[in-house]
Amino acid sequence: MYDIFNRTQLLIGQEAMARITSTKVIVFGIGGVGSWCVEALVRSGITNITIVDADSVSITNINRQLPATQSTIGQPKVEVLHNRILDINPNANVTVIKQIYTEQTANEFDLGNYDYVIDAIDSLNDKALLILKATALGCKFYSSMGAALKMDISRINVAEFWDVKGCPLAAALRRRFKRNKAFPKRKFKCVYSDELLSNKGIALNDDSMMYGKVQT
Repeated sequence: MYDIFNRTQLLIGQEAMARITSTKVIVFGIGGVGSWCVEALVRSGITNITIVDADSVSITNINRQLPATQSTIGQPKVEVLHNRILDINPNANVTVIKQIYTEQTANEFDLGNYDYVIDAIDSLNDKALLILKATALGCKFYSSMGAALKMDISRINVAEFWDVKGCPLAAALRRRFKRNKAFPKRKFKCVYSDELLSNKGIALNDDSMMYGKVQT
């Protein structure tokens, strides 16, 4: 079978490709940000990947989430994405965890077992906890800030957490860390946008726009 990563290997070389395929990644949250992140990782050659999410596909997910189609409504997102990963790379080593990362479940995750930890969690409490846990370890950690109410892709940026500007979610996290006097143990990169639009329509029963106004 033709090597699906041949073109990537031509670009980065055999040694780098070997490092990528041996890298272990865990992604928390596979919604509007995390699902596309997982697909990009798998198509780039990541073979060992763990996906964590407790939600099932909703009709309101279809406009923005990879696992969401008419035929997958009601199905667990991790199971839909698992099947898609294997359809891209049948040799992928995928671990599916249908669970929420919370204070009650955090100790069930051995974050130190991964080379990269990626945070695409929506909940402020759970996101803050993962940031504190992951930055206390030696793994590389990346976090997605608020992604709702945005349209201008030119305003998407990457910055160190304390340098993120114009993002209500990042601001709420910083206030929380300062209030609790519990801070990330080291610096980490965030993907964010400083754009914040207003809702112009009537929202249905969907909490995906919660970071237009963050609850702290």
